[in-house]
Amino acid sequence: MNPLVDLSFDIPFDAIRAEHVHPAIDTLLERARKAVDAIAAQTEEPTYASTLDALEAATEPLERAMAVVGHLESVASTPELREAYNAVVPEVSAFFASLPLHEGLWKVLNHLASSEEARRLSPTRKRFLQKTLDDFRRHGAELSPEGKERLRAITRELAELTSRFAQNVLDATAAFELVIDDERRLAGLPPTAIEAARESARQKGIDGWRFTLHAPSYVPLMTYLDDAAIREQVWRAYDTRASYGSFDNRPLVRRILELRREKARLLGFSDFSDLVLANRMARNGERASEFVRRLRERTEPHFRRENEELERFRASQGGTGPLQPWDVAYWAEKQRRALFDFDEEELRPYFPLERVIEGMFEIARRLYGVRIVERKGLPVWHPDVRTFEILDADGTMLCRFYADLFPRDEKRGGAWMNGLVTGVVREGKRAPHLGLICANFTPPTASRPSLLTHREVETLFHEFGHLLHHAFSEVEVRSLGGTNVAWDFVELPSQIMENWCWEREALDLFARHYQTGAPIPDELFERLRRSRTYRAANAMMRQLGFARVDLDLHREWTPEKGDVFEFARRILQEHSPAPLPPESAMIASFNHLFSDEVGYAAGYYSYKWAEVLDADAFDRFQQEGIFNPEVGRAFRREILARGDTLPPEELFRAFRGRDPSLDPLFQRAGLA
Repeated sequence: MNPLVDLSFDIPFDAIRAEHVHPAIDTLLERARKAVDAIAAQTEEPTYASTLDALEAATEPLERAMAVVGHLESVASTPELREAYNAVVPEVSAFFASLPLHEGLWKVLNHLASSEEARRLSPTRKRFLQKTLDDFRRHGAELSPEGKERLRAITRELAELTSRFAQNVLDATAAFELVIDDERRLAGLPPTAIEAARESARQKGIDGWRFTLHAPSYVPLMTYLDDAAIREQVWRAYDTRASYGSFDNRPLVRRILELRREKARLLGFSDFSDLVLANRMARNGERASEFVRRLRERTEPHFRRENEELERFRASQGGTGPLQPWDVAYWAEKQRRALFDFDEEELRPYFPLERVIEGMFEIARRLYGVRIVERKGLPVWHPDVRTFEILDADGTMLCRFYADLFPRDEKRGGAWMNGLVTGVVREGKRAPHLGLICANFTPPTASRPSLLTHREVETLFHEFGHLLHHAFSEVEVRSLGGTNVAWDFVELPSQIMENWCWEREALDLFARHYQTGAPIPDELFERLRRSRTYRAANAMMRQLGFARVDLDLHREWTPEKGDVFEFARRILQEHSPAPLPPESAMIASFNHLFSDEVGYAAGYYSYKWAEVLDADAFDRFQQEGIFNPEVGRAFRREILARGDTLPPEELFRAFRGRDPSLDPLFQRAGLA
């Protein structure tokens, strides 16, 4: 029996094979098509149950199977699984793109919208009906037959190109390794990084110290290694990933941008940003660009000052010649240590992964009244994967989730959360949710457990925040539940969780030395707090550079404006503390923009947009108590539980009592 055809809540990850993918997806596609055609062909007066509810049910098995296969391809990729996944993606994408173009379905939905039943729908269902109609219009429901056919072709090609883009990045990242056999060249690296590099080499059966482009290897090397030549070699490899050879994404980037622009104009929008932002908080590309401009205007004087200070510090330490991109992190870390006598590696022994997880769960208990327990013996895709369940105060299981936290060659980089099953509320009963969090943290070695940096702790809290948004959903419509919210609102629940990583009261719950059990000493904690705003303007400008290059690529760039990589490089240079080399090609590996048909395309600004929201929302916790259960209940009730049942502006006002302000963000960053 094919395990993908009738997936239940208990997913048999250990039984799914590449050969299951194509036949299962073919079967599920056929079922979905028949169900959609039946909805469109109904002759009785359409009802909510016979239209929107039936449409949700028709597509859910296919969506779940594709989510599982796509997930496995990103964490346990094999040539066979990748080939199978690539083979089905275009057809599945074409199916979902065809729904707004289905004349019978469009007619039935409009019939429902004009009916007496529509006027009697609950507010959530009424919102779902209106959003569905708007979404169908934005995706071609009112196009001519010729326009619909062209839209189908664009959608299919984008699905193919964006999937290839992501796989090229994965392959290009995995293809690089640097093996050093002279220990003297490791000068400057902390012992944890040296030990991890030795372990990486041992696992590959080679002598020496092995470095890769995965973050746990790349970041310490760029931050601490004294050998500038090696830093340059690795920085250039990272910066030019997937921009040459058999993994070259440059032609894909150009074609993706051309297709997105054509799609937007076909649908009556001036550019792709206006198309994708129409149902987000920013509303259009101009407003998003203005938001980025306002933040940059307030940040730029501080950015210039910070870089002048770094140049002076470097000169005082004997540094000569112009500052290069591969020098910035190295000299910034030296300056931070000189200013604050602080080295983030000093904190690593206080963040053993197991205690961090326990502390994170305790914070969730104090804020939201839940208990989180581990479940053993459930099928997983790799022995490292762990399974947990979130139980409400009355013992009800709200959510089960998987945690896959260490890097592997067959696993993509970065950190993310995915929802596999979004439960709904029916007749007062909540169905449980199913999700996962993945990361690439520093793995354990033979002599010590996994010890995290403070940044890795923040990353874990961030993804856990996304998971809680999914887990606490209490919505009667699946498509409006959990993290299915406006893209520039979805980062609020994740980013707000990072704030507890900076509070003494929270850190004392879990930050204990892995050998002695001692808490972080007061003087070390104070140095951590003081360093929080170190080069905050550079961190802000880096994100604003990504946001602007994203918006300008989707609003301004055309082939007539020249090479797209040069266009992007000029923008990124304005936001860089050091000159970028001519061959710099960061956007060739910019998964956020190009690894999905939409993804964060024209929406990268949303990280900063949500940061404004999270700084302002956390300001209430700071004023009323960071573990105040009343504030925690309000955040769960007004933000986490509501999904997209109301416009996000209204949800924020319900929690905060007013519209968001920029001021808390700049105050937190020390840039006020």
